[in-house]
Amino acid sequence: MVLNYYNLRDQPFGVTPDPRYLYSSASHREALASLTYGIRSRRGFMSLIAKPGMGKTTILFQLLSQLEGSARTVFLFQTLCSPKELLRDLLRDLGIADAAGDTGHMQEQLNRVLTAEARQGRRVVVVIDEAQNLEDSALELLRMLSNFETTSYKLMQIILAGQPQLREKLISPGLLQLRQRMSIFARLHPFNVEDTRLYIQHRLRVAGYDFKTPLFTPQAAALIAKYSEGIPRNINNICFNALSLGCVLKQKSIREEVVRECLADMEFEVEAVSDQDSDRADSKVVSFSSREIAPSRSPLEWLRWVFLCMITLVLCATRSGLGSEKSGPQQMHGISESSQMDVNQFTLGRQKAVPLQPLAGAAGEIEPNMKLSLAMPVKEAPASAQVVSSTSSQRSHFDAGVGVEQTNDPAKLWIQVKSGSSDAEIELANLYLEGVAVPRNCAQAQVLLQAASRKGNTHAVSLLGDSASECP
Repeated sequence: MVLNYYNLRDQPFGVTPDPRYLYSSASHREALASLTYGIRSRRGFMSLIAKPGMGKTTILFQLLSQLEGSARTVFLFQTLCSPKELLRDLLRDLGIADAAGDTGHMQEQLNRVLTAEARQGRRVVVVIDEAQNLEDSALELLRMLSNFETTSYKLMQIILAGQPQLREKLISPGLLQLRQRMSIFARLHPFNVEDTRLYIQHRLRVAGYDFKTPLFTPQAAALIAKYSEGIPRNINNICFNALSLGCVLKQKSIREEVVRECLADMEFEVEAVSDQDSDRADSKVVSFSSREIAPSRSPLEWLRWVFLCMITLVLCATRSGLGSEKSGPQQMHGISESSQMDVNQFTLGRQKAVPLQPLAGAAGEIEPNMKLSLAMPVKEAPASAQVVSSTSSQRSHFDAGVGVEQTNDPAKLWIQVKSGSSDAEIELANLYLEGVAVPRNCAQAQVLLQAASRKGNTHAVSLLGDSASECP
């Protein structure tokens, strides 16, 4: 049912070591090439060591298929045996069914077979899988069998394949002579994320999948790579269960949640929450309180600090301009309508900026609890926060040309700022907020702090002082 649903010829994630499904990662190619070279060079003893499930048996079958017709091959996998039983099994695979007698007699029979094969120009290759289970006495017997040789080459070549415990045995002092005869030590390493993706695609391709749609989404494949630890057997088990569950759920493309459910059923310790922190961070509202500015050295925090300085400087300049125009006691303190419009148009990251709260309190003091939120999704300001438009006689301090030389050169504007021109400060702030210019160093940032001090805005000085303290 699963194969028909996904249009597959056979099961791509089976449990048998089929050489057709062998995926040649870098370490698999290297191991196969090393063993092939060792056999052609008649090196005698060789070993292949890897963790369980890494595909050792598949590589051995691939190697034996390449030797078909040019060598007499024996494959032994029953290694929980005595030395005599091991020798008897070897003779049976070589065609001596009535192998009996003591060890010496069976060794004589083996020598006759090896000599006959050598006269016909064929090698004899013996592969012993799960060799970590062999007793030291059985390994010593194999060492003695390697003494069957001519003056030019070995009559029999032996490959020991096993788990990392085999390596521990070979380096033990009691097997020193056997280790000295080992000419090749091949190893297999787990897949990385890219190899895991290519491994899954390779097996699906061999099974006949057409890839009109990805069978596993990128998120699902990444999850498989993470929890399989790059071990092919684990990958096969996870993918097999995911295909079965996907078929039941009628999913033509296996999604991440299906893989998670399979991992939970297989008793993997899976994280409860998907890795989506980066996506959430893009939409999270980040507000800066006038009394809570978290110190940070990251570039993003530095840019936020610069924009906070700019907006505070605009508020200082606006307050100064409103204070210089003497109005009647009935006039309300506020930002001009054109100023409010200009402030609202400042953008960061192509998102609408939060409208600035109106100045409140005596002499236009800023509310101490006011927060400035930069470049975040905003809601409509409450009616109490609407800016009271000034009379038409009040000119916006964002209008360029009030005591400022008509220039967009930040360098010239900095000269005017240093000479005490509040209009130049506003014009330069506009350039910063529009992205035309940015402070090039802490010295320029300090000028903003000094400008705010000259305006007598102690609240702005406190804001700038906390952030500017990070400058050396």
